[in-house]
Amino acid sequence: MEVENAVNQARKELANRFDFKATKAEIVLDKNEIKLSAEDKFKIKALEEIVIGKLAKRQVSMKNVERGEPEISPLGHARQILKIKQGIEPPIAKQITTFIRDLKLKVTTQILEDQIRVSGKSKDDLQSVIGAVRAHDFPVALSFQNFRD
Repeated sequence: MEVENAVNQARKELANRFDFKATKAEIVLDKNEIKLSAEDKFKIKALEEIVIGKLAKRQVSMKNVERGEPEISPLGHARQILKIKQGIEPPIAKQITTFIRDLKLKVTTQILEDQIRVSGKSKDDLQSVIGAVRAHDFPVALSFQNFRD
């Protein structure tokens, strides 16, 4: 939802920017990709800066944004794709679960598709797992959901 809002704000700024008047520049959101197209590589760079700035203002972590290289056609037209990662990929999920197991707390971990479930009897153990995982720097942005009683 935040990505969609950021793209809409970027489109509004694109429509109002003086340097993009009377040019064929566009920002398109397709599921987990933001497609940028412009007339040359300088304008594609400016478009990328607009979108990245709007994503940062909407609190979208830059760890979840994978920037593709700009593709420049022989005619000078440029395209670029920004991929938005959602969920945790299996190798990174294994890395996180082994980190949690190495803490030697009485919790169990499960990898469920694109998320990790940590369960345990003690709330203190769960809170310490959350604190340790937040303190460690993983290659993806992590969010935590409340545990159940």
